[in-house]
Amino acid sequence: MAEVTLKIPNISCHHCIMTITRELKQLPAVRKVEGNVETKEIRVEFEGEALNTIKQTLAEIGYPAEG
Repeated sequence: MAEVTLKIPNISCHHCIMTITRELKQLPAVRKVEGNVETKEIRVEFEGEALNTIKQTLAEIGYPAEG
């Protein structure tokens, strides 16, 4: 199990967090998603080498990760 915290500048409300969570949880490797509106960050727990897929999915749904 791996874990990453990503800065997502486009997060502006709890609806953003809900959208990100819904989309990322559709990925087979993703186990847990937590978001924070104030810090504009999400924490994702995942299995394997899914980080690139997670970042690609975020970009596709309009929430690209910074860095």
